[in-house]
Amino acid sequence: MNQAAERTSEQPFAQKKFLDVNGHRMAYIDEGEGPAILFQHGSPTSSYLWRNVMPACAGLGRLIACDLPGFGDSDKLDPTLGRYRYGYAEQRKRLFALWEELGLGNEVILVLHDIGSIYGFDWANQHRDRVQGIAYMESLVMPLLLSDFPEPFKTMLASRADPTERPEGPAPGLDFIDHFLLHTREFTETEQAYYRKPFLIPGEDRRPFTGTQFSIEGVPADTTKVMSDYASWLAESNVPKLLVNTEPGFILGGRLLEFARTWPNQTEVTVKGTHFVQETSPQEIGTALATFVRGLRVGAVA
Repeated sequence: MNQAAERTSEQPFAQKKFLDVNGHRMAYIDEGEGPAILFQHGSPTSSYLWRNVMPACAGLGRLIACDLPGFGDSDKLDPTLGRYRYGYAEQRKRLFALWEELGLGNEVILVLHDIGSIYGFDWANQHRDRVQGIAYMESLVMPLLLSDFPEPFKTMLASRADPTERPEGPAPGLDFIDHFLLHTREFTETEQAYYRKPFLIPGEDRRPFTGTQFSIEGVPADTTKVMSDYASWLAESNVPKLLVNTEPGFILGGRLLEFARTWPNQTEVTVKGTHFVQETSPQEIGTALATFVRGLRVGAVA
């Protein structure tokens, strides 16, 4: 095993770098050389989520992890963009522009989680000839139904299924962190501070959350089409895939897991965890990921 994979840390994997993307400051990690291995977080986390997974891939490529707009150290979006500024279309416009600026190359391995998987699967579907492999965990592999969620999230998300019915409400990102993520395991004060920081900025909008990010019961229509399109492609594509199944898991179970298991050219591993599995099984994920990458990059030495 790569010795780096044995490390667990409460500190970020590397120092953040910043780029201006259409007047919006985006934060990202970019370490190492070679073909890109792109780690994409979801909601309401940041690149910090990958800090104990990324070391396992040191020496296997250029390790990139970006903070979505409004998350981590990336700027919040201007409230004048409207109450749905954190919807998929607005986020994708900025994230894909950042990926373009970073020059990902033509042998990209994507490592995806939560709503980060929508961006990754969508980008892969649009750039099929540039994708070397896809690793994913607790991901959104197809449009969702309310029945895919355990309680009490069905009730919470039911009011979000129709964008016209969603109230502004309190800062849901912070609420989600405090009542879900930070119950994954026992976190240090330093770890808690990193996760909570983006939602504690005085005088700024703190709302980033899943909102209109993903499709529930066919709403919103644009994201439903995106997810349907990439689901159809992935069900037929021979691009190498690594499915990191989680037990007991949270969202990637039931019919979603059954569907994902039909995808061709796929290896599956199972690790312990619920949704934020990078916080409970980082070494196991890192080991499986490094093995997957080495299998695709003959001659890579960690």
